[in-house]
Amino acid sequence: MANDMSNEIAATAEVPDKRHGLTRGYGGPLRYIQGPCVLDDIGSYAADLSTTALVLMDGFVEDTYGERITGALETAGVSVTALRFGGESTDAEVDRCTEAARAAGAGLVIGVGGGKTLDTGKLTARNAGARIMTVPTIASTDSPTSAIGVIYTEEGVYVRVEQSPRNPDVVLVDSEVILKAPVRFLAAGMGDALSTWYEARSNFDSQSKNYVAGGYAPSVAGAQIARACHETLMRDGLAAYDAARAGCLTQAVENIIEANTLLSGLGFENCGVSAAHGVHDALTVLEPTHDFMHGEKVAFGIVCLLVLENRPPEDLEEAVRFCHDIGLPITLADLGLSAVSDADLLKVGEAAMDPASVIHSVPVPLTARKVADAIRAADMIAKRITGR
Repeated sequence: MANDMSNEIAATAEVPDKRHGLTRGYGGPLRYIQGPCVLDDIGSYAADLSTTALVLMDGFVEDTYGERITGALETAGVSVTALRFGGESTDAEVDRCTEAARAAGAGLVIGVGGGKTLDTGKLTARNAGARIMTVPTIASTDSPTSAIGVIYTEEGVYVRVEQSPRNPDVVLVDSEVILKAPVRFLAAGMGDALSTWYEARSNFDSQSKNYVAGGYAPSVAGAQIARACHETLMRDGLAAYDAARAGCLTQAVENIIEANTLLSGLGFENCGVSAAHGVHDALTVLEPTHDFMHGEKVAFGIVCLLVLENRPPEDLEEAVRFCHDIGLPITLADLGLSAVSDADLLKVGEAAMDPASVIHSVPVPLTARKVADAIRAADMIAKRITGR
């Protein structure tokens, strides 16, 4: 497989690019630390970056871990300004947090919580000229490692992606904290991570640029990480899901936390995403999908991607059965869309065809109708595979 991978990347790297020519790019966080109880070490990592920190936490995190976090920071000599996240990563929320960071003279912004909290923290640090630390409390997305932040409306509708000039300085992942969260979050993270290799492959085939500093040809390293993410999910995903349901921190759980957070994050940023995320973004125009997590919608988007690209039946079988076994949505009914009309699916298709959508990284011509038809077909294929 390594030789095949090298050939794929070499072919991609030969595509002329007006800005970068044949230049490859690779990006990632400066430090990634994962393990039980590493949250208690937050002060030592923060103190190496700044003596003043804005700590952005969602409400549950602040109530549950706030004193533990601020205490560890202050013990390490870091002055703390705590700020409660507003709940949605909107332009207004980023502006509010940026003002707070500037007012506090924060040299470091620490985002603690889920993906939207971390995205807001990253963009706040960018705007305030501060260093950035991400501390995920769930392993549901690959946001913690990337330089990218997603902006939504107050209602949760996708707006756009914004990029920071740097990845987080430190990503601190306490696996015991992750394990305490409902297992649905870990499963959603596997849905997001499962898209990494499938979407990387789309970008190789379409010869698209990655997301490092505006776009370079992908590196062999990035491609191998994306592939390793997939292999880890296939090997340890079900065992980790079962162990997490039992509240047990096993090696499989640690491996999946890393796959969901680090491998997936490096894979998507260094290779790119495509229709699984493009369908996810477009589905947000339908209100019922707002009750579902990012990785849950991406899981269904994977099936749609494989249909759009007409991938082999074994790829569809693998993706559908894996998602089904860990409770991820694979049909329209699973997303609260059992009665969705063809007209509404066409609206999704039209949203997906926005010129800025990542869906255009797929190596086949697309129209709004093709996207809508792929969504309907994906639903039927998943039903057949699972015998519904």
